[in-house]
Formats: sequence, C-alpha cells, structure tokens
Amino acid sequence: MGKTVLIALLAAALSSATAVQPAAAGWRDRYEVYGVKGEDMLKMRAGPGTGYIVIVGLPNGAIVRVDTCQLIGGTRWCKVALEKARGLKGYVSSSYLREKGR
Repeated sequence: MGKTVLIALLAAALSSATAVQPAAAGWRDRYEVYGVKGEDMLKMRAGPGTGYIVIVGLPNGAIVRVDTCQLIGGTRWCKVALEKARGLKGYVSSSYLREKGR
C-alpha cells in the first residue's frame, strides 16, 4: 500500500473520530513510533500478527498509548490507541516503539 493511501487513511480515521475518549485505566505510558525506514510506515493491524488486516499506517513520530503486549511468533505485539484519536485502536510491533514520557 502506498504512502499516499496510508496517509489518506490516517487522515480519514483521525477526522472521523467523533470524540477523544479518555484513556482507560489499563492504558499505560505514551510511546513514539520510530525507526521506520524511508517513506514506509508502521502498520497498525486489527490483531497481533501479520495475518491481520492493516487499519492504518503510522509515520515516525506518531504517539500511541500501550494497553498490553504479547509475544507471538518471536514478535512482541502491543495493543495501542492513537494519542489524538483514542478510539482508533490496533496492534503494532513493539520493535518500532520507544517510550515518550509523560
């Protein structure tokens, strides 16, 4: 999927979020997407693994909140919500997340 399409999907998802939901009690610290090469994006998926559909692409610098993480097939998958559109949730590889702080 091209970068333009992923950016359009992200923009549509952010604009369609009707209200920013407060973080649930289980949602932990903020993390930043980093280490994605070139013009690629980190794929937020519907489930913890590459077999799940891509919901949206996240560029370096995107901020997410982590709920839980689990190890599947040698990859640590984290359930995340976007910081600015917490209704948009999915799973990303923890390899591309670094703690942002509060």
